[in-house]
Amino acid sequence: MALVSDRFRELQARGECALIPFVTAGDPDLATTAAALRVLDQNGADFIELGVPYSDPLADGPVIQAAATRALAQGVTLDAVLAMVKTLSPELSAPLILFTYYNPILNRGIKQFMADIGAVGVAGLVVPDLPLEEVEGLLTAAAAANIDVTLLVAPTSPQDRIQAIAAQAQGFVYLVSVTGVTGVRSELQSRVKDLIDGLKQTTDKPIGVGFGVSDPDQASQLKAWGADGVIVGSAFVKRLVADPPETALHNIGDFCRSLKAALA
Repeated sequence: MALVSDRFRELQARGECALIPFVTAGDPDLATTAAALRVLDQNGADFIELGVPYSDPLADGPVIQAAATRALAQGVTLDAVLAMVKTLSPELSAPLILFTYYNPILNRGIKQFMADIGAVGVAGLVVPDLPLEEVEGLLTAAAAANIDVTLLVAPTSPQDRIQAIAAQAQGFVYLVSVTGVTGVRSELQSRVKDLIDGLKQTTDKPIGVGFGVSDPDQASQLKAWGADGVIVGSAFVKRLVADPPETALHNIGDFCRSLKAALA
C-alpha cells in the first residue's frame, strides 16, 4: 500500500484536495466496518481513517465516543481490528490511516505496535494525545515499519510549537479546526483560514483539516481556504448506525461521493 506522503504527492500533482473519511472500527460490528471501508474506497475516499475503539477517547466528541463504547461492549480489540485490516487492505486503493490513542501503543510496545500495524497494510498513524516530547521514538519505529505518523496542530498551539510539530509530522499536518473535541458543527470558524495560511508559511507539507467538518459546503470552503485534505468523521459515524447496515452503507457511499464532488 502507498505511503500517505506518496499519495498526497500524487493528488497535489493533479491539483486535487484529498477526502479522508473516518469510521470507528467495530461499530456497529467489524463485518459492517469492513463493508464500509470498501464502500468508501469505491466512492471517492483518497485515504480512510480507521479509529480503534478506546475507553477514554479524550479528543472525541459524543458521536465517536458512543461508537467506541458500543464497539468495546461487543468485545472489539486491537487484534480483532488488525485481523480485519489484514484481510481487507489488499483490496483497497485508499491508504489506511489508523487513529488510536497513545496508551494502547505503549501497552503493546512501540516497536511491536508499529511492526504489527505495518504488517497488515496500515499506511499511516494518527495519535491525538501523543506528546511532542515523546515523538522521536515513535517516528523511529514507524520508519522501520514504513508508516507515516501524522501530528496534530491545535488552534491554541503557540507558533514555536506549531513549527516543531510541522517539522516532525509525516504524511501531512493534521490541523484541528476547533478548540475542543470532534463532532458535527453547523459552520466553520473563519479563523480556520488564518490557521491554514499560517501553516502554509511554516511548512510545505500537506495540511489536512478535521474536527467539525460535516457537509459538502464546508469541505468546499476548506479547499478554497487552501486545505490539501479534509477529514470528515462524526458525520460518517452517525450515518453508519442510523439505519440497517444495507441502507447505511448505501447512505455513506452517497455522502462520500457528494463530499468528493465538492472537492473536485
